[in-house]
Amino acid sequence: MTRPALTLYLAAPRGFCAGVDRAIKIVEMALEKWGAPVYVRHEIVHNRFVVDGLRAKGAVFVEELEDCPPDRPVIFSAHGVPKSVPAEAERRNMIYVDATCPLVSKVHLEAERHAEAGLQIVMIGHAGHPETIGTMGQLPEGEVLLVETAEDVAGLSVRDPERLAYVTQTTLSIDDTAGVVAALRARFPAIVGPHKEDICYATTNRQEAVKAMAPRVDAILVIGAPNSSNSRRLVEVGARAGCGHAQLVQRATDIDWRSLEGARAVGITAGASAPDVLVQEVIDAFSDRYKVSVETIETARETIEFKVPRVFREAHA
Repeated sequence: MTRPALTLYLAAPRGFCAGVDRAIKIVEMALEKWGAPVYVRHEIVHNRFVVDGLRAKGAVFVEELEDCPPDRPVIFSAHGVPKSVPAEAERRNMIYVDATCPLVSKVHLEAERHAEAGLQIVMIGHAGHPETIGTMGQLPEGEVLLVETAEDVAGLSVRDPERLAYVTQTTLSIDDTAGVVAALRARFPAIVGPHKEDICYATTNRQEAVKAMAPRVDAILVIGAPNSSNSRRLVEVGARAGCGHAQLVQRATDIDWRSLEGARAVGITAGASAPDVLVQEVIDAFSDRYKVSVETIETARETIEFKVPRVFREAHA
């Protein structure tokens, strides 16, 4: 049977960002340095394939510090943790390594600086997401107020409308966040924003690539985990940018082939915590069913690299 022709458009950039790459290296190097098991508080990044691979090497993933024995190293995930977590690790005399993405740490420092200046903080983020919990946990309870949508702004009860600042989760939709910021500025004209956009370069670049790709395809597949904020935002961005069908898949086995019937052009991208091997797996799955041609839509080039903590650099010098 003749396979139908299909063009696959690959978004560029896609997949691993510098913060994810650094966090994974930290776990691998910790295993090299201390041997298994090494404990990791929360998934190091939101991707089952990555987590399962590290688990096979000897990483043990737990949700709370109390689940870690005091005599084994523990690593804090790329999403960041409240200040109470390293404080408790120190109280227990634990060896710990902080794999928080440097761009998340930047937001933590911003919040602290604003608080030192006497400002109350409004955080734009998703309730319950580990990054949001970590950022809000940098300051005492009540000092950081959370909003998720522009509608939430109307219900904010602040200490002093003239003494406010805002920060954001790094993996949000650019367009949605702009709407929340506009609502904040309309209600609180004196509110102070970040010196540089909090939404990280990788989130921004991946969303812009999807926007460029969406009008040219019948469907978009976003490779990423259901609990990955940046991956879920890519699905939303694709749908809003004019693509009739956008779906999130963890890997090729999750593809809903029936929903792609009749498609002649499909876009593929990957969230910032999805490895390129899963992208290739999806391309191979299409090649089994279609006569595939592959084109790349590049909207930016990423050269950013984050160094691992000094203790590891010295150990491997």
